[in-house]
Amino acid sequence: MKRTATAIWNGSGKEGSGNLTTQSSTLNKTQYSYKSRFEQGVGTNPEELIAAAHAGCFAMALSFALQGAGLTADTLDVTAEITLDNGTITTSHLVLKAKIPGVTPEKFQELAAGAKAGCPVSKVLNAAISLDASLV
Repeated sequence: MKRTATAIWNGSGKEGSGNLTTQSSTLNKTQYSYKSRFEQGVGTNPEELIAAAHAGCFAMALSFALQGAGLTADTLDVTAEITLDNGTITTSHLVLKAKIPGVTPEKFQELAAGAKAGCPVSKVLNAAISLDASLV
């Protein structure tokens, strides 16, 4: 399986702007700029997209792990916070709030830790990855 995305950038780094388009067209000429990346401008940015990818990947990996253990979540609510420090992504912090009927706290923590380590986005990130997982 291969997936693609295209970035178009016009102008200088600080005054320029660009757009991002994904193969699925979920992002279709979605705006990004210096302001949306480093300030509070309109549009997305690479770090926000990595956070979305990590949250989604982890949630799906945990869902498959639960399925393998004979469990199904009612809800997996995942937030990923990416930290960009001096031009380097240094951390991705996952916060999971899960509602999973029949899971023990020990099994939940085991499966969550496995999903954190095993999801493809975790594997590609060269950053410290932390997880706060709680049952609700």
